[in-house]
Amino acid sequence: MKRRVMGVRTCESRCLFSGSKGEVCCIEPLHSKPELKDHPITQFSLLAMASLTKILVIGLKPSLKVWMTFPYGRMDPSSVPLLAWHFVAVHNYVNPMLAFCRGDVVHFLLVKRDESGAIHVTKQKHLHLYYDLINFTWINSRTVVLLDSVEKLHVIDRQTQEELETVEISEVQLVYNSSHFKSLATGGNVSQALALVGEKACYQSISSYGGQIFYLGTKSVYVMMLRSWRERVDHLLKQDCLTEALALAWSFHEGKAKAVVGLSGDASKRKAVVADRMVEILFHYADRALKKCPDQGKIQVMEQHFQDMVPVIVDYCLLLERKDLLFSQMYDKLSENSVAKGVFLECLEPYILSDKLVGMTPQVMKDLIVHFQDKKLMENVEALIVHMDITSLDIQQVVLMCWENRLYDAMIYVYNRGMNEFISPMEKLFRVISPPLNAGRTLTDEQVVMGNKLLVYISCCLAGRAYPLGDIPEDLVPLVKNQVFEFLIRLHSAEASPEEEIYPYVRTLLHFDTREFLNVLALTFEDFKNDKQAVEYQQRIVDILLKVMVENSDFTPSQVGCLFTFLARQLAKPDNTLFVNRTLFDQVLEFLCSPDDDSRHSERQQVLLELLQAGGIVQFEESRLIRMAEKAEFYQICEFMYEREHQYDKIIDCYLRDPLREEEVFNYIHNILSIPGHSAEEKQSVWQKAMDHIEELVSLKPCKAAELVATHFSEQIEIVIKKLQNQVLLFKFLRSLLDPREGIHVNQESLQMPPSVTEQFIELLCQFDPNQVIETLQILECYRLEETIQITQKYQLHEVTAYLLEKKGDIHGAFLIMLKRLQSKLQEITHQHEKAKEDLSLKDVEDTMVETIALCQRNSHNLNQQQREALWFPLLEAMMAPQKLSGSAAPHLHPEALRSLTMQVLNSMAAFIALPSILQRILQDPVYGKGKLGEIQGLILGMLDTFNYEQTLLETTTSLLNQDLHWSLCNLRASVTRGLNPKQDYCSICLQQYKRRQEMVDEIIVFSCGHLYHSFCLQNKECTIETEGRTRWTCYKCSSSNKAGKLSENSSEIKKGKTAPSQVKMSPPCPPSKGDPAVKKAASEPVLDPQQIQAFDQLCRLYRGSSRLALLTELSQNRSSDSYRPFSGSQSGPAFNSIFQNENFQLQLIPPPVTED
Repeated sequence: MKRRVMGVRTCESRCLFSGSKGEVCCIEPLHSKPELKDHPITQFSLLAMASLTKILVIGLKPSLKVWMTFPYGRMDPSSVPLLAWHFVAVHNYVNPMLAFCRGDVVHFLLVKRDESGAIHVTKQKHLHLYYDLINFTWINSRTVVLLDSVEKLHVIDRQTQEELETVEISEVQLVYNSSHFKSLATGGNVSQALALVGEKACYQSISSYGGQIFYLGTKSVYVMMLRSWRERVDHLLKQDCLTEALALAWSFHEGKAKAVVGLSGDASKRKAVVADRMVEILFHYADRALKKCPDQGKIQVMEQHFQDMVPVIVDYCLLLERKDLLFSQMYDKLSENSVAKGVFLECLEPYILSDKLVGMTPQVMKDLIVHFQDKKLMENVEALIVHMDITSLDIQQVVLMCWENRLYDAMIYVYNRGMNEFISPMEKLFRVISPPLNAGRTLTDEQVVMGNKLLVYISCCLAGRAYPLGDIPEDLVPLVKNQVFEFLIRLHSAEASPEEEIYPYVRTLLHFDTREFLNVLALTFEDFKNDKQAVEYQQRIVDILLKVMVENSDFTPSQVGCLFTFLARQLAKPDNTLFVNRTLFDQVLEFLCSPDDDSRHSERQQVLLELLQAGGIVQFEESRLIRMAEKAEFYQICEFMYEREHQYDKIIDCYLRDPLREEEVFNYIHNILSIPGHSAEEKQSVWQKAMDHIEELVSLKPCKAAELVATHFSEQIEIVIKKLQNQVLLFKFLRSLLDPREGIHVNQESLQMPPSVTEQFIELLCQFDPNQVIETLQILECYRLEETIQITQKYQLHEVTAYLLEKKGDIHGAFLIMLKRLQSKLQEITHQHEKAKEDLSLKDVEDTMVETIALCQRNSHNLNQQQREALWFPLLEAMMAPQKLSGSAAPHLHPEALRSLTMQVLNSMAAFIALPSILQRILQDPVYGKGKLGEIQGLILGMLDTFNYEQTLLETTTSLLNQDLHWSLCNLRASVTRGLNPKQDYCSICLQQYKRRQEMVDEIIVFSCGHLYHSFCLQNKECTIETEGRTRWTCYKCSSSNKAGKLSENSSEIKKGKTAPSQVKMSPPCPPSKGDPAVKKAASEPVLDPQQIQAFDQLCRLYRGSSRLALLTELSQNRSSDSYRPFSGSQSGPAFNSIFQNENFQLQLIPPPVTED
């Protein structure tokens, strides 16, 4: 709205939006503080308005202009639109920010002016809440206060969106502006939307100014503000929450606290003010810790109390960097209590070890060391000393204490840091470890620790590192290196005895750990590449090493080898400056290869190998080296040299002669023959060498040798066999090659060996392991039966011969062999004496009988009745023959055992021979026919028991089969007679509903597929089939989709498990003629049509198995016969095969699932 005064008072207005687009609920102008009155944004006089659908930001100056429009989107219609301005600092620029919300989401819009003078509004991150807002108020640029619909205040930090505090203000009884929004005074002439918003409107009841918020209640006005930082700390102190007060104060100190009021923006001023207040709290905290200490009780209770309190004081004093306060006033105050003093000193340990606390007063340092000393924590003392500034301590006293308590790290640290003395610690340590080493005694564990520390210390000094941690000052590094080198290469020690040998320090270190000492020197040589003086030191110390070790016999071959390996590595470097006489290497070679005795053979070989691998091979004549290595039996050295010359065949000899590595020869040969990179000549020479040593390879590992031959030279297997003259080795080789149980990983089909090789293996197997012949034959394939039978007959392996005859098909021949073997066993047991091994003989008889029964059972299914009797009756007679002698003068020793075995034969043969035939054969025997029935009473009673059991089993099975068949037939009948439900109520051809076509009498035909037709329509489409003078109908749709099979759809339904009943004719109520014979016949004799027959066949195939009709037929035949034994096979005739004797016969005793459409 504009107002102009030019003589005449007029008003001009501009409509921004009408009430039809939503009434304005809230208007918020941008107010600026006096200090921001010159801000460029203030000249626009911005005004924010919020309606029920959107918000607008309008500039009133220099002319009315809408700068932004922002629609809400979908919101809760009862929620209140809210607006609030505030100046905030973003990226070091202060600009106004508009917060607006409706519902539970607060949006922040940053408004700023660009260089062209235009206003830009950018969205900031919005705030999602879990409650509905009715008021939004800025406290300061970082803190806002929100009031939700249940009158709870929420203090929120804007940047982190963290809720700092929640306050319930329902007691205020806030005044709402509902009557004004509903316009009750003027009759309520407002929209329903505005009236709904008015339920929660409280715009005029809440106001903020100067960090205060005023709430208008029904009885009074409430003022709320944020506490200052000091008030917040004091509030915690009043509640006796000292630890929380310190934590809050520290957050103020670091600038991490939220909603801070009353602190300066300058960081240094803020920290100074807060630090002073924290010191006051710490004094109060220390006094409280001493006052609250329990006067009585266990010492552990007091320690626990101070362990909870004292670390807080130490932490905050160190955080505030007030060590003066910590080690003066605080320490003095806590020292009044001895327990508190001890806890205080122990609290310092982690800070010292982490280098957060380096310097402290001499008194505290002394008390600290004494305290840990008293508690016998010397390891802790050592760890503390090496992290402390010890210049304020009594150096001699500390060194004495360290030496007495074996704190070598601390002692070295005190010498180095306290006195800049680097040689004295080494002298002290050398005095301890040198005498036992020189005397050849074994060092104690403590002396070994000292020696290791000495090596590490020397390494650190020569590398410019401080021991045990840190670095030596740069100005001292060259001096320290020179001092240490000069010390090591001294000719004699300071207090040398007349018997002392030259270079005692180098000698001691070489005796202590040659390899590690040389490693230290190697590392040092790496650092001294460009130092001329260091190069001189290198040559000098190398000469000393050679003089000490080569001219002295006290060192082992391993130690000498370490030295020359070290020298070889140094000489092999491209920038090498060392000089070593080559004759020394020849002396070392003689020393290692020509010892006075054979002791340390592997050690000497390994040393020489390392020397060669380190580059020392250039120092030797290769031919001489090989001769000496072969003489000394250094086969690894020979391998190394032969490999350089590509003489791989000779390496095989090295492996075979070396007892420690002989089994590795197979992998080596395999690698040479399979890995690319070797020439054909090299591979051929390796293979020829392997062939020359094939007997050695087979005797070493037959499986590995066989796998090697099969993998690389499968076509030369016969040549290998000819080379193996030793029959035992040949047997082992062939067994590994042909028997897959030996674990060889080769495809047997790829070998392509002639049957003669397999038969040769079988013959060797018969000689050396006859018990495994049958098991092996079961897994072998490539052999000829006739030749193999001749081999087994040659070595009289009757069981094997019987197995092969059975495999050949000569069942009777196999049976005769087993029967003859059984008879011989029975004869042995019949004529043996009582003192013989009864159990062993009986076990042999039983095993042979079981094998013979198994032979008969396996083959009886494929024989006729006469052939079965030819097998079983001789077996029965053989078992009963010893029992016939029971009445003679020499009765056998095992009558009961033989009767039990005979019953086992009878039970087994009962499944194949008719029971009457068995009884007739027994009774026809002359012995039993003339004797009494009591002699065979046991056999007959056993057979009758078996008969009773099988009769019960048969009756149960027959009952189950009958029930199963009855259930299936009932289910089929119910499915066939079930009514049909058509898919539609109109004909599928003429598409007319059958109910409406009343002008003519016509039959309705419904098919099992659900299609419905008029019979007249089907006749027109020629969907009829004449069979035996009767008309059969076919479905037009289904038959037209598959001309080859007119019932394809019905068939597919059957396959899915649905029952397809017959077609059904539904005729109008037209009674048929009584004299029509066809009608009478159709009513009295139901006949299955082709669809029903096909459905029945499909059901039978679905539950495929033995025909139930065939089962019942055979059961009825057997029941009506005299024997009544369905499993006896009593029917004669070569072509007869019983269903029950079929090995695939299965009883389906569980009924099939019920089929539903």
